[in-house]
Amino acid sequence: MKRDKDFIVLLDPGHGENTPGKRSPDGKFREYLFAREVAQEIERELRKSGYKCERIIKCAMDVSLAERAKIVNEYCKEYGTNNVILISIHVNAAGNGEQWMNARGFEIYTSPGKTKSDVLAECIFEAAKALLPDMNMRADLSDEDHDKEARFAMLTQTKCVAVLSENLFQDNREDVAFLCSLEGKKKIVELHLQGILNYINKIKK
Repeated sequence: MKRDKDFIVLLDPGHGENTPGKRSPDGKFREYLFAREVAQEIERELRKSGYKCERIIKCAMDVSLAERAKIVNEYCKEYGTNNVILISIHVNAAGNGEQWMNARGFEIYTSPGKTKSDVLAECIFEAAKALLPDMNMRADLSDEDHDKEARFAMLTQTKCVAVLSENLFQDNREDVAFLCSLEGKKKIVELHLQGILNYINKIKK
């Protein structure tokens, strides 16, 4: 039976245990695991506050981008495209994973052009700026907002509002130390939560 068209937040934790690379040079930090832990906590907090939220990937292994996009679009069909938002959660890298690099900071992506996704990206970016005051905020202001634009599959092959967050760098020692700390993980969860809730409040007005 088709559900009523209620608003739902979808979380896409990037990559998988079997994805080559995607870890710190010393192997102590794994992007897939961090993304899944963050997504699980965001889901828990949103549900606790009465919002519908689902992690589209719950297994440890990677799932193809085509399959991920298909899952999201099934939700769009069920709830209505305008009632679905997607956040794909990642951790950045500047090199090939074999050595520590200097790049640091937070950035968020949308598909090219002016879209509704820009509003969600701006809400999350502003929350990140407030919660990570000592971190580098990596932005593209050429179109008067902070998100960067790319044709990532999860942004272009899905039908709903969609953003992709790059939560610091897994090949920077300082960023990894922060991400591995309880405070760091809590801040990453909180910036997504605040951004999502701010976006929901904006679109309800």
